[in-house]
Amino acid sequence: MDLTVLAKGIALAGCGIGAGLALIAGIGPGIGEGMAAAKAVESIARQPEASGEIRSTLILGVALAETTGIYGFVTGLLLIFVAPNLFLGQL
Repeated sequence: MDLTVLAKGIALAGCGIGAGLALIAGIGPGIGEGMAAAKAVESIARQPEASGEIRSTLILGVALAETTGIYGFVTGLLLIFVAPNLFLGQL
């Protein structure tokens, strides 16, 4: 077996595994945003007069939590579409 073929296979397998792990990063923000929204609804139900403040804090928190999921998604896309071409071009 040619070592270049083996190296290409290992590089592609590594990219696939890395992309899968990077896309798992979307699970945490999804759970966290759901919990934050549930607590915000609960807080607004307790104190309706503070709904504007609670809503603005919720939107800021959800936006910050979502960035980690977006970074994981972009990393996964880069590993799937860009990294194999870089590896295969060098081998």
